[in-house]
Amino acid sequence: MAARLAKFPFVRTLEDFDFTAQPALDPKHLRELALCRWVGNGDGVLLLGPPGVGKTHLAVALGRAAIHQGYSVLFTTATALVAGLAKAHGEGRLEDRLTHWAKPKLLIIDELGYLPFEPSAAHLFFHLVSRRYERGSLMITSNRSVGEWDQVFGDPVVATAILDRLLHHSQVLTIRGESYRLREKRRSGLLKPAPVSSTE
Repeated sequence: MAARLAKFPFVRTLEDFDFTAQPALDPKHLRELALCRWVGNGDGVLLLGPPGVGKTHLAVALGRAAIHQGYSVLFTTATALVAGLAKAHGEGRLEDRLTHWAKPKLLIIDELGYLPFEPSAAHLFFHLVSRRYERGSLMITSNRSVGEWDQVFGDPVVATAILDRLLHHSQVLTIRGESYRLREKRRSGLLKPAPVSSTE
């Protein structure tokens, strides 16, 4: 029931994550994160890496682990979150929506950075991060490094303010590797093998 209320897009666990495909990740560290002490402390986790490397899989798996530990969890995409906040702001209901997203002990925001924010949307996102700061945990997946978030938010000042709060009590996991989907297409012969670099 709690997993349905969290609105995960699919069922994923750490047990079915292919760590051999992403050697940059330490399975022991992920199992430690699955104990969710960081959620109890109100800390955050940033999962960064290119598309298709398993960020959403890990976010859902850790979110489900948090539910098993008794924490309330909500999952949303960055686009849906910001669109909802903007709509509420236009209708004079922003406070209600901020309260809604501030309630769960863990809020998972998926796919930050795939589409740039309008300046007004970046400010709304800042309000949410500020509302949850040191009160509730945030897990964010992004295809952009934190150094590129000023481009995502379209405002270096707002980006710095958001990162200042996010990074204060957060762990950053960077996943380097090939997309699962592209690798499967190569295996099936639909794509040419990835070129091998001759230099380190």
